[in-house]
Amino acid sequence: MRCVIARFPFELTKGGVLESMKGIKPEPVTGESVIIGRRHYPVKQVGQVVTRQDRRDFSSAEVLRAMAQLGFTCRAVPKAAPLGSLSPMQHASAMLGTPVTV
Repeated sequence: MRCVIARFPFELTKGGVLESMKGIKPEPVTGESVIIGRRHYPVKQVGQVVTRQDRRDFSSAEVLRAMAQLGFTCRAVPKAAPLGSLSPMQHASAMLGTPVTV
């Protein structure tokens, strides 16, 4: 599959990506990730290994799009749970430093 990452064209195949990532130890995942084989790799690490470019040269969205088109499972950053909203009275109480009952 032909894709463009950091303004450079690449011919990527699923087998080629698997071969490139063979023997590469995954870094800790703190953001978006790609599952290659049975391992979870950070998107930027995969992009760096596959394209041999510096991580600052491409965006994670470019690599995510390419990996998804090749059929790899991509995971987004988990969203934080929304905080309960406080009433104006509870907000004022919290600003004064008194205990807030919700």
